[in-house]
Amino acid sequence: MDVTDVAADLVAEQEALDLIVRHLSDDQWDLDTPSPRWTISDQIGHLTYFDGTAAMAIVGPDGFKATITDLMAAAGGGDEGVDDFTLGAFRRLNPAEKLEAWRVNRRVLHDAAATLANDTRVAWYGPSMGSRSFLTARLMEVWAHGQDVVDTVGATRPATDRLRHISQLGYITRKWTYVNRGMDAPVGDVRVELSGPTGDTWTWGEADDASVVGDALDFCLVVTQRRNVADTDLSVTGERAIDWMAKAQAFAGPPTDGPGTGGN
Repeated sequence: MDVTDVAADLVAEQEALDLIVRHLSDDQWDLDTPSPRWTISDQIGHLTYFDGTAAMAIVGPDGFKATITDLMAAAGGGDEGVDDFTLGAFRRLNPAEKLEAWRVNRRVLHDAAATLANDTRVAWYGPSMGSRSFLTARLMEVWAHGQDVVDTVGATRPATDRLRHISQLGYITRKWTYVNRGMDAPVGDVRVELSGPTGDTWTWGEADDASVVGDALDFCLVVTQRRNVADTDLSVTGERAIDWMAKAQAFAGPPTDGPGTGGN
């Protein structure tokens, strides 16, 4: 897939979430979401901040590297320090201003993404990323943080074939899940076979003794840590697959555990 296709799907995913957020009341912006400490406002603020730094990483890598230094300094204050650094200014806006700030940074990212070629590498918070993987990660973030909003307000967000991007990212970050925890990834592959929303079957991996089979939406919810695998209809067989689904983390940042059984 060409980087321009991924960029178009990113915009479509942002618009799908915008359709939900634009109808929120002022009070709903302050509702607590399943993510500890974070309101709906914080979920959108997180996307706003990192859409801005993603655009900077593309068009102004030196400036982006300076923001990493500042973020690491803020991390010395723990989670609250990071939240204040990335969300503080956003939290002081009113809801209409928050929505507009998110839209502005989305447009800035869209314009920056238009300069990318398929072989461009983009500096990020860990190793640099290929342009398509970089934009796929942004799409995953929109969808995952959007899921927290959807769960909080009981909104409906139809599944689309854009889940293929997140599913593929979930598969290719299996090794990262372990490395991020300071562990060696188990030797051997896991076969992933998923049913897409429009009836296509998506497959990755070659293993015969370890597999994850089921609905793409369920898989995406697990690898983004929005659902416990026990609360999905995924069929998980083999020790490697079972262990991976208990730890799966398709996003950057310190290792975290997903929700317990019965939690969002």
